[in-house]
Amino acid sequence: MNDPLSLESYPARVREKLRYCDTDRQGHVNNAVFSEMLEAGRVALFYDSETPVADEGCAFALVRLELDLMAELFWPGHVDVGTGIMEIGRSSMTLEQLVCKEDGTPVARARTVIVQLNQTIRKSQPFSAEARQRLARHMMSRSPQG
Repeated sequence: MNDPLSLESYPARVREKLRYCDTDRQGHVNNAVFSEMLEAGRVALFYDSETPVADEGCAFALVRLELDLMAELFWPGHVDVGTGIMEIGRSSMTLEQLVCKEDGTPVARARTVIVQLNQTIRKSQPFSAEARQRLARHMMSRSPQG
């Protein structure tokens, strides 16, 4: 079984550089910056230049973000962000994301809900069978909740 706190459990992984401007007065990487890290993870999953994941004429919109901060994080350095799909619904999906220090120590976990949005009418649009197949390639093999 896969370890939910190991990056190897996540189908998409990306490395992000920490910047001095990411820090707060205490020297920590500011909690607001974690949203940017998570976005980079979602981009790595969804925006493959060869095979678009969303249906034609659609884009993805973030509608929910739950973030658990697990450890302190300081500049300088890098973090690795893992992202995988937990559940695919009619027009939305639930993602699990993990942010780790360079040594593999988890510093944050997130659960996000993404909706497929028709860009013309600005409403949710159900996934086509083809989109479901593309999304299925990014499914997590087991629940990170244990």
